[in-house]
Amino acid sequence: MQATILLVEDEPEVREMVSRTLSREGFDMVTAADAAEGYQRLSEKVPDLMLVDWMLPSSSGLDFVKRCKRDEFTRDVPVIMLTARAEETDRLQGFETGADDYVTKPFSPRELAARIRAVLRRTTGQDSEGIFTAGRMELNAISHRLYIDGEAVDIGPTEFRLLRFFMAHPERVYSRAQLLDHVWSRDVYVEERTVDVHVLRLRKLLKPWGCDNYIQTVRGVGYRFSVDTG
Repeated sequence: MQATILLVEDEPEVREMVSRTLSREGFDMVTAADAAEGYQRLSEKVPDLMLVDWMLPSSSGLDFVKRCKRDEFTRDVPVIMLTARAEETDRLQGFETGADDYVTKPFSPRELAARIRAVLRRTTGQDSEGIFTAGRMELNAISHRLYIDGEAVDIGPTEFRLLRFFMAHPERVYSRAQLLDHVWSRDVYVEERTVDVHVLRLRKLLKPWGCDNYIQTVRGVGYRFSVDTG
């Protein structure tokens, strides 16, 4: 359950170096050589973070990020821009497009890994060890364990993925269709009512600890995760 990183980079040497280094750092790497391939990868699985080179062939990295930010399925995915452009105006343009961070080439792979962890921690609540915390709950994405008040809770794989997504995106409302795409992936056919079944199972699992109300139904829209139950 390590974080999935989509790297969109047209230089084969850079793509290989970054992918190899970040894989050693514990990230699940998916790569694309241009924007078109990047969209294809996104259609297969929504990543936890995207690394996007500014200067891509055919369509620029900025245009790629702009399009992703307009798509309801990818607009919340954090982005780090990779570029040789170091001017302040370029950095500002990258941030205005929706980038969460900006790394100038040449860069240290270890520094890049640290910047990725910092962005994930800031945007999703996931720390450097893959641990999410919310209220009385702690979820370890690496060891695949859930703890409530320090006590281990037995949880199935689908409920774990669903809870991990909820904890990574608190206070946001997601439709059943969006949850299907994020948790089950787009290439798996599952009916929307399946989401209701697994939400019910997850609530039942959390109820003995009084945490079932963290998963809230938003009538006519979908579900929201929030520890604010007042």
